[in-house]
Amino acid sequence: MKFQILAGFLALCLPFGGASGQDASGLARFEGGRVTDGMFGGSTLELTLSQGVPWRLFTLTDPMRLVIDFREVDWQGADGAALDQSEAIAALRVGGFRPGWSRLVADLAEPLTVSEAGLRIDPDTGRARLSVSLDGTSAEAFATVAGLPRDRGWDLPEPTAVRAAVPAADAKMVVVLDPGHGGIDPGAQRGGVDEADLMLQFARELSDVLVRTGRYAVFLTRDDDVFVSLEARVAMAHAVDADLFVSLHADAIQEGIAHGASVYTLSEEASDAASAALAERHDRDDILAGLDLSGSDDRVAQVLLQMARLDNAPRSRALARHLVDGIRNALGHVHKRPLRQAGFSVLKAADVPSVLIEVGFLSTEQDLENLQDPIWRAGMAAGVRDGIEAWALEDAALFRLRRK
Repeated sequence: MKFQILAGFLALCLPFGGASGQDASGLARFEGGRVTDGMFGGSTLELTLSQGVPWRLFTLTDPMRLVIDFREVDWQGADGAALDQSEAIAALRVGGFRPGWSRLVADLAEPLTVSEAGLRIDPDTGRARLSVSLDGTSAEAFATVAGLPRDRGWDLPEPTAVRAAVPAADAKMVVVLDPGHGGIDPGAQRGGVDEADLMLQFARELSDVLVRTGRYAVFLTRDDDVFVSLEARVAMAHAVDADLFVSLHADAIQEGIAHGASVYTLSEEASDAASAALAERHDRDDILAGLDLSGSDDRVAQVLLQMARLDNAPRSRALARHLVDGIRNALGHVHKRPLRQAGFSVLKAADVPSVLIEVGFLSTEQDLENLQDPIWRAGMAAGVRDGIEAWALEDAALFRLRRK
């Protein structure tokens, strides 16, 4: 069987129709695999990865092939000796598909249907083994089930208002809360506590606090322990026509001691790079809410994005200042450098005021205790609410001034 490594996009593959994530970093490595034919027909494809990643599979016709998409797999070192010979699978190609995503394509010598597929993670080593069983079928049956999945945003759950949020039409403001990490990505970990779990819990509690005011419709980018790509989180804010986007994290540092909350906005350097990167995307119709850029060239798209950021960046910085004040008033302290800037991907929406709140640090004992304390979290939620309300009043006043 022929085995081919592709350095760029895979040949003979349909475009992937979902939101991409952060740039590929090779977090999961290919560590071996095999393809074997069964004694009574069919084939089994097995791959071993250094860790588990989100994945999906489907089949396509003309020519017949099996496609498996992965999140961030480094195929370095894979060669013909890595997989066994197979008569049913004529050729196999793997490589980068788009930033943050990888793809495997198996050309089928005969019609095969997926009878079983699963990824199992070794609890001791963390290694993952993907196993796909293929059984023989007719050409007609193969064509019936083949095709690109209808869900173009396969890692993007439908945005759902939580805790009986008031209808968006009646709310003065639509708030998207983004609990960091989730699913295969637990975030920072300490003492059996995962950042992803803590931030989901806090996001639900903060949602309750905001909804009870009667002035907000609140949406979460995830309301379960599931993986959602970074770009999909931003796309969700556009999908619900968000007035502001608040990402929630609780990081850990390797050295030193960090204590207290801090609020990030997008750095100026990252703003320029983000505009250029977004302008190069093919699917430009969701970059700016309500503005279809699919017919624009890169220069026009980039100018429009920069104009949107010039208007939006001061609003994000003002939101960050009010959040810091609200948290400080509610809890009595914040981080010694509470206002910061960084190139976080979730802050790159050009037209939605966006901030990232480091609620605390799992690496600091006091912060870890605070994050697990419902009373402390209630105070933090009240501080965030107060910051949002103060910002909303100022932002509305400035908007009225601009219209005069």
